[in-house]
Amino acid sequence: CRPGSPTSKAMSPSRSAPLGTLAPVFAALGDRTRLGLVDRLSTDGPLSIARLAAGAPITRQAITKHLRALARAGVVRSARAGREQIWQLEPTPLMHARLCLDRVSDQWDAALGRLRALVENEA
Repeated sequence: CRPGSPTSKAMSPSRSAPLGTLAPVFAALGDRTRLGLVDRLSTDGPLSIARLAAGAPITRQAITKHLRALARAGVVRSARAGREQIWQLEPTPLMHARLCLDRVSDQWDAALGRLRALVENEA
């Protein structure tokens, strides 16, 4: 996940992020409510807190708290639109997290391939 690391073979430095910057992203996404908010924003686009709270099992204040946690991790940002605050996704941190997970997946695929070859050679 880091530039120059063995797992960044196909990732250019401009598209990768140091692991330390990804930890807050993964931590923020590790909460079910926050992950749900990210999913909702990715599906429905920029939304106000009122729209995000509509039909939610938690209060607007709780949603605001979760949105602020996501904002601290750089996953969302807000802008004022009149009296409302509109929240939207920040795609770059999510892209970096996805690339990191892709690298981990590639490592596991390679390790499983080596294990398969070893087992087949011994059989």
